[in-house]
Amino acid sequence: MVGLGTASLPRASTGSSRYAQLFGRAGSVVKLVLPFVFVLAIWQASALAFGLSNYLYPRPALVLRTFGVLVAHGILLSYTETSMWRWFVGVGVGTAVAIPVALAFSFYRPLARMMFPLINFFTAIVELAWIPLFVLWFGYGFKVIVLSIGYVTFFPVLANTMSGIGQIPKVSVQAAQTLGANRLQVALHVLLPGSLPGTVTGVRTGAGYGFRSLIGAEMIAAQSGLGYMIFESRANQLTQRTVAGMITIGVLWLLVDRLYLRSIERATVERWGLVRKAR
Repeated sequence: MVGLGTASLPRASTGSSRYAQLFGRAGSVVKLVLPFVFVLAIWQASALAFGLSNYLYPRPALVLRTFGVLVAHGILLSYTETSMWRWFVGVGVGTAVAIPVALAFSFYRPLARMMFPLINFFTAIVELAWIPLFVLWFGYGFKVIVLSIGYVTFFPVLANTMSGIGQIPKVSVQAAQTLGANRLQVALHVLLPGSLPGTVTGVRTGAGYGFRSLIGAEMIAAQSGLGYMIFESRANQLTQRTVAGMITIGVLWLLVDRLYLRSIERATVERWGLVRKAR
C-alpha cells in the first residue's frame, strides 16, 4: 500500500503542474484582454451618453460591421499585406545600414565624435518632413515609404548598437587582437555578438517608430495601405472606416511585437544568456 501511494505521487504532481500552467495562461489572456474590454465599455457608454452622430463618434457596432465589409471585399487584407511588406523592408534597410555604421564608429572614435552633432541634427528632423523631397526625387509609392521607415529606424538602432558596443569589456577586444584577429574579425566575433542586446532593443524601438512612419507616409505618398485607407476614409466622411483602420494598426503592432520581435529576443539574447528573462 505504501509503495502504491508513493508511485501515484508523481502523477498528481504532474497533473497539478499542468493545471497551474493552464491557469497561468488563462490569467495572461485575461490580463491582456481586460483593458480592451474596459475601453470598449467606456466607448459604448460615452457614445450613448453624448448622443453624437456616427460621423463624429461612430458606435462600436458600426465599426464592427465595417470590419466585416472590409474583410468580405478583400480590402482590409490587401491593404494590410501592402503595409506590412513596406514596413518589413523599411525596417530591414534601416537596420542593415545602422549596424555597419555603428561598428565603423567603434573603430574610428574621432570620426564618431565628429559625426555625433550631425546625427543629432538629423534625428531631430522627423521623417514626415522628408517626404515632400522624397516624392520630388523618387515619385509616389514604395521607395518613398521605405526610405521614410528606414530613416526613422536607423537612429535608434545606431544609438543602441553603439551603447551595446560600449559595454563590451576592452579586455575581450584586446584578447582577440592578441590572438591575431583583424578589425573585421573583431567586429564579427566580438563586437557584433556583444552588442546584440543593445541592437535588439534598438530594432524593437526602431520598428515601433517605423510603424508610425509607415502610416504617416502612406497618408501622403501612397494610394494603398492602411494609412491611405484611413486618410481616404476621412476625406469621404467614412469615420467608421478610419476607426477600423486605427484598430487594425494597433492589433497588428501587438501581434508583430509579441509574435515576431519578442521571439527574436528569446531566440537570441535570452537563449544565449546575454540578458535575464523578464519576469
